Amino acid sequence: MMRPANTLGEGGTTVVYGSPSAQRVLHVYADPRCPYCKRMDVALGDTMRRLADDGHLTLYHHFAAFLDDALGGSGSHRALNALGAAADVGQVPFLAYLRTLFAHQPPEDFDGFASPETLLMLAGEVAGLRSAEFDEAVLQLRYREWADRVAAAFEASGVTATPTVLLDGAPVTVLGSTGHAVAPEEFLWQLGLGR
Repeated sequence: MMRPANTLGEGGTTVVYGSPSAQRVLHVYADPRCPYCKRMDVALGDTMRRLADDGHLTLYHHFAAFLDDALGGSGSHRALNALGAAADVGQVPFLAYLRTLFAHQPPEDFDGFASPETLLMLAGEVAGLRSAEFDEAVLQLRYREWADRVAAAFEASGVTATPTVLLDGAPVTVLGSTGHAVAPEEFLWQLGLGR
């Protein structure tokens, strides 16, 4: 059973970014097709990455695929398969690829990530990610079972919406009442890292 590198938990369903020695963990729950997750990532992704790079916390990524069921299609599952292949390459390519997928996310009602060609084209924007092995993993759905386990773990987590962000189990507000992302300064303040 395939399990990517840089994963934790039963079946490797949590993808890790950052040092395992960090004292705090930021759990990020997202669906690759979720437009609100894109809003969060565009506004706060750089901040989250910097916090992990600076050792303030470790990022634990938990992925959902419920939009495939809700809207039809397979884009969330196929994106998860590709993200598994990226995690196997390394933490840095994984996170860069995740951010690239969100930056180029198709409209919610268009199942653009169902196209392996689209996933590979976007992977080409990430330094060091594309290889014959990576491409084969995307085209042959090498991490399909892992993607199914990741989606099932989300369903069993008790988290009911994406994006959801928890700092050591405590909710962190990433979207305001209008559905748009909070400012990085407000996000940092919630983490106790504001100035």
